[in-house]
Amino acid sequence: MISKNSSLNKAKTAKDDEFYTQLTDIEHELKHYQKHFKGKRILCNCDDPRISGFFHYFSYNFEKLKLKKLTTTCYRNQQMNLFSRNNSKHAVWLEYNGDKNNNRIPDLNEIGLYHLNGDGDFRSKECIKILEQSDIVVTNPPFSLFREYVSQLIKYNKKFLIIGNQNAAISKEIFSLIRNNKLWYGYHVGGMAFKVPDHYEAKKTGYWQDKDGQKWRKLGNTCWFTNLDIKKRHEPLICHKKYDSKMYLQYDNFDAIEIGKIVNIPYDYSGLMGVPLTFISQHNPDQFEIIGSDIDLLKQQNDTRGRFYVNGKRKYARIVIKNKRLKRPHKKRSGETS
Repeated sequence: MISKNSSLNKAKTAKDDEFYTQLTDIEHELKHYQKHFKGKRILCNCDDPRISGFFHYFSYNFEKLKLKKLTTTCYRNQQMNLFSRNNSKHAVWLEYNGDKNNNRIPDLNEIGLYHLNGDGDFRSKECIKILEQSDIVVTNPPFSLFREYVSQLIKYNKKFLIIGNQNAAISKEIFSLIRNNKLWYGYHVGGMAFKVPDHYEAKKTGYWQDKDGQKWRKLGNTCWFTNLDIKKRHEPLICHKKYDSKMYLQYDNFDAIEIGKIVNIPYDYSGLMGVPLTFISQHNPDQFEIIGSDIDLLKQQNDTRGRFYVNGKRKYARIVIKNKRLKRPHKKRSGETS
């Protein structure tokens, strides 16, 4: 039995998850993926069609992108004033199959509107059925359900391009996908501003209201996650530093060297290196192998401290990498500790 407090907390979390992506941010990212969309059935399954920038982008560019079908599902909303009555008690899903009257505009009579039996939750059986009939999922899912959302996409073997919090990358489930080259960052990594509903609390960090009364919130740690292969992913990381044992110190509790900044990765070191999490945004799987996170690697050797140490000082979160292009094991110099 679910407690009243639990229900209230879930309701509050759902409200806090209502971030609506700007069309400009969508256009800025999706321009890099156009070749992937040709002939595909696109699904946006976490979108309010009244204000969805994703639905707008794909419907107005349907012919240009040569899409096969566009589908949008929406969690139940009591104010679906564009496509249904204000007192609608059902979630809806929309289907667009392209322009019929050659005006290159997705007119309302060209958009199929259908009611769902349930509330439109992406985990429901009817929404999963729609998911199974799609090729690529593109949306901004609830941040609080991000790991569960990605898990579903992986389970049903779907291609996707979605927005998430960068902190999700260090979670066990997401990091495992990144390490195994089943998930990576898209092009844009960093702050994005999102439209938020009228009920949004002004006390939230990064919140403001524009001259038209629209409420906004800036999130500095958002990024795009995808499993669509992109050019950026194969761009080599240019390394300028030469390894020097006096400059690159060994961890006290793990056999790897400390790299405090990405620009300091040496080009000639074939051993293990601990680098900041920001490395993920520049990771080229043809150049480097991600071995694991500091937490997981230390657990494997029964070290409960959770982080690497250098000369007794705790370091920030690190991931361990290895240069795949250097086959020879690194030879320690005289006086260099292991």
